[in-house]
Amino acid sequence: MGGGILLANLRVNPYVYFAGYVVLQYVVIATAWNILGGYAGYVNFGTPAFFALGAYTAIFLIEAFTAPLPVLILAGGLVSALLGLGIGYLTLRLRGVFFSIATFALAVVLQTLIINWDFVGGSRGAYIIRPAEVPILGSYIQYLFLVMLVLSVVALATARIIEQSRLGYGFATIRDDELAAEACGVPTLRLKLIATTISGALMGMAGAPFPYYIGYLQPSSAFGLEYAVNSIAMPMIGGTTSWVGPLIGAILLGALQQIATVTISSAVNLLIVGLLLVAFVVIAPNGIVGLVQGWTRGRTK
Repeated sequence: MGGGILLANLRVNPYVYFAGYVVLQYVVIATAWNILGGYAGYVNFGTPAFFALGAYTAIFLIEAFTAPLPVLILAGGLVSALLGLGIGYLTLRLRGVFFSIATFALAVVLQTLIINWDFVGGSRGAYIIRPAEVPILGSYIQYLFLVMLVLSVVALATARIIEQSRLGYGFATIRDDELAAEACGVPTLRLKLIATTISGALMGMAGAPFPYYIGYLQPSSAFGLEYAVNSIAMPMIGGTTSWVGPLIGAILLGALQQIATVTISSAVNLLIVGLLLVAFVVIAPNGIVGLVQGWTRGRTK
């Protein structure tokens, strides 16, 4: 955190903070997706729904109460967690591709509701004027950068704690063989509900500062396809069985996309993701972490 404050006070190009915010945002989103998709083995295509719900919860609170950013983040996380819990009850008895389709349908339904809700901008979108500066820190974009840095640390710490706890072992039994886990008395439904709730909360918290970052939020940007694609590709490229995997994947892909946006065009971002994903599926199906672990075991033997 001290390093983040030091970086914020350095005289650097403001774009560094904008780009850094996006990369850190993807660290949170990829880590959140991995709690359900990587640890428990349930592929979620509904990431844009949870992210956008956090963003539009923030817009509602800004319009209604002019709430400060910390309140927006907590509220966005809470509302998205409740959505995760509710969707868990409705969909987690589904398995495999049926669950994935259901989560994709969730994003479509929620986007339709937002488009028809005029209070938060509806189809025309909503303008959010962020403050110019924050006391001590200076520029508000630096403040957003530090906030997302803190959220990244929280998300990674949560994933690491889960991975090394009995909860993580329970998720692993679901991922490896859910029927066998149920036969052995593992409370699979309860564990899956916990996974969807935690995953949804982190995605909503990542989405809450987004209106201040972008300035003008419309449904097409909040429910963007890139969130669904990147949230899956980043953990798969980094490695889904460890908390480090989403971090590596998010930094690698996020940085490449920001460089491509500046040097070529943002239109090639999904192309970069697709090419890298295909390459890693062929060369390293267990991601970068799995590849390194394989090399380490080979050298040890």
